[in-house]
Amino acid sequence: MKHFLIIILFVLASLPTMARETFSLNDNWKFYFKVETNSDYARNISLPHTWNLDALAGHGEYLQTTANYSRDIYIPTEWKGKRLFVKFYGVQSIADVFVNGHHAGEHRGGWTAFTFEITDLLRYGDNNSLVVVVSNAYQNDILPTSTEENIYGGIYRDVELIVTEQTTISPTYYGTDGIFIHQNSVSDDAVQATASVWVTSTHNKACDLSITVRAPSGEAVYTEYLKGKIEKDKPIDIPFTIDEPLLWSCDEPNLYTVTVGVGMRYEDEVTVTTGFRTIDYSSGNLRINGEYTPIHGVTLHHDRAAIGSALRTRHYDEDLEHISDIGANAIRSATAPHAQYLYNRCDELGLLVWIDTPFTRAPYLSDIFYYATDRFKLNGERQLKEIVLQNYNHPSVVMWGIFSLIWERGDKVVEYVNSLNAAAKRLDPSRPTVACSNQNGDINFITDLIVWQQNLGWQRGLVSDLAIWRQKLYDEWKHLKSAVAYGESGSIDQQTDEKVKPARIADRWLPERWHTEFHEGYAKHIAPDSIFWGVWINDMFDFGSARHISGASQRGVMTFDRKDHKDAYYLYRALWNKQEPTLHLSEKRRNIRQDSIQQVKFYASTAEKPILLINKDTVATTEVAPCQFISDTVIMHGRNKVVVMAGEKRDEQTITIGNALKQRR
Repeated sequence: MKHFLIIILFVLASLPTMARETFSLNDNWKFYFKVETNSDYARNISLPHTWNLDALAGHGEYLQTTANYSRDIYIPTEWKGKRLFVKFYGVQSIADVFVNGHHAGEHRGGWTAFTFEITDLLRYGDNNSLVVVVSNAYQNDILPTSTEENIYGGIYRDVELIVTEQTTISPTYYGTDGIFIHQNSVSDDAVQATASVWVTSTHNKACDLSITVRAPSGEAVYTEYLKGKIEKDKPIDIPFTIDEPLLWSCDEPNLYTVTVGVGMRYEDEVTVTTGFRTIDYSSGNLRINGEYTPIHGVTLHHDRAAIGSALRTRHYDEDLEHISDIGANAIRSATAPHAQYLYNRCDELGLLVWIDTPFTRAPYLSDIFYYATDRFKLNGERQLKEIVLQNYNHPSVVMWGIFSLIWERGDKVVEYVNSLNAAAKRLDPSRPTVACSNQNGDINFITDLIVWQQNLGWQRGLVSDLAIWRQKLYDEWKHLKSAVAYGESGSIDQQTDEKVKPARIADRWLPERWHTEFHEGYAKHIAPDSIFWGVWINDMFDFGSARHISGASQRGVMTFDRKDHKDAYYLYRALWNKQEPTLHLSEKRRNIRQDSIQQVKFYASTAEKPILLINKDTVATTEVAPCQFISDTVIMHGRNKVVVMAGEKRDEQTITIGNALKQRR
């Protein structure tokens, strides 16, 4: 039988391939707002695109409106008899797609991919009109209904045309590739898995299938040829075994490819990438393949200055370089998923991922985050299903976020949270669910993991109150599997000599010094604490928000344009980056000070003991918390040269006391 299979595979390999073809549709679009009434006002654009770039640049208002995108597609005559699909990887927030004036479909939700079959709407040997009507206007039945983030509006991710034979792996199954790799059991000795393949056909009730699993080296470790029965709303399951697998982990992100072919002549072929690992959280800590993995995570939003949400792959790569440099081992996709490219890179780099569902509440009392209507509930369930299925094969994705910062006010909120959590567990029992909470109540006991978002020391209490809160949490709720998230605003353009926090945030006064001391206090009280399975920093980068006075949230440890690192960035780099030591003088932007009595702060993770020199004199320092150092008080006058050294590393600044013009020589 084995020799017979080899002969069949050899014969099949010699036949011409008729697999699917994919074509980018990112170019040659025309764009105009609906209020402009017709396409005479259209601008020529390429995708990805958002219409709120003028608002980001400060040249216009943030718009929540409706606009049209249109282009022609030439369909060759020889494609008659094939099936054609158009796939959108992200449209914010509602998309209605028309082909030659016919409605191909609607998608409601701005963060996930979707695909429509357009075969019967096309003219062959001719140009065909493709029009997409897009709206980012507020809707009370599309999540999120309450968010700080800008909902930019537009076709902000890629679009492609897919051409297949009549029998094909489904491109329309919830915007996925149509193949799901289930890990039934994983050990160092063997992986028992199943490939669930969603096949669609216009005329066949059965099909020939082949599966090839390749190891990280590219070597085929499993091959099989079989027949499958095509049934509506049911996949074809293909079990397979890998002996002595290379498991995926943060340190060794080993990836396998699974290729499924359909038909005796390979009418279709799809390859997905995955990795095999176990996730255990029963002890209250996260363990990957049985190894304790403390989380050092950063929250990542969906935009950057000058381009909004229309991110290219190079922008994700740049962001990942900063995330790697700070030493984080995990990212949280705030509110909703990012593009697939980001998770592909996380798979390759060994970064862990938490993906949120857009059931969230912004800190504005006027907001309604939950509408107890069937339309709202169904949209949330649909978005959750798309998020889980589209990201199912990524080994880097280790938890599904169910809600963020909601409260129990309203109509049976807990009941809806329970339904979302149960739906996530049905779709994927292999991963834990997680929620981010800053409220008391029953909502905190639903998901597998809970993350407490704190702001002690900001608008309420002192950072030192964390010690009391932490002890109370341990005494009363230690059975909960808890992590902590924190972060508040600070601007590098605002510096102050004041040691107390500003009284009114509404005055746009958010000095970096306040931001820095907030993070120093949390790092001192939380970072070394073992009662939490993880620490999440809000946020990695500032992000656009028309609801903030400045037009952006400034909670990041880097600026919106990614050009500047705030002092807190270097604090976490010192704590987390074990590959390269950190030596950084803080408050270098506060280089003009009034008080002659000063202390100098710096962060260090060097093997060598740091030496601080002020005007060439050595000054004693104390490590007040891991990697945080402060000098003895010193008297300064005029211009003062400050240098810190450790081994080959060195950092320096000049501090001027009093009026800078008077100190000029």
